[in-house]
Amino acid sequence: MSALDEIAVTGIRAIGHHGVYPEERRDGQEFVADVLLRLDSRAAAASDDVADTVHYGELAEQVAAILAGEPVNLLERLAERIATAVLAHPLVVSVRVTLHKPAAPIPVPFDDVTVTIERMR
Repeated sequence: MSALDEIAVTGIRAIGHHGVYPEERRDGQEFVADVLLRLDSRAAAASDDVADTVHYGELAEQVAAILAGEPVNLLERLAERIATAVLAHPLVVSVRVTLHKPAAPIPVPFDDVTVTIERMR
């Protein structure tokens, strides 16, 4: 019997220079990522060894580096980069990435802009 367990890291923040407008690329802004990954965690539960799971601290650092990394125009592409990196972990079966762009250049009052994607192995 297989198991599908979850690890979630929410609110990962970094300054990135993503967007379609020159001022977004020039000035940068905060981007926030929520990452939910699914895996079978029984080996880690049995061994009590971090080597048998996905280290969520290292995962958060990896996601933050992507947020702060090479600029892209669209949140969809940025989310895809994060999903691809998470799926590179051999234990991960699927990942859901939600990106927040709370300072998006929208001319009306708003709280947040998000894009969510889900990818499976």
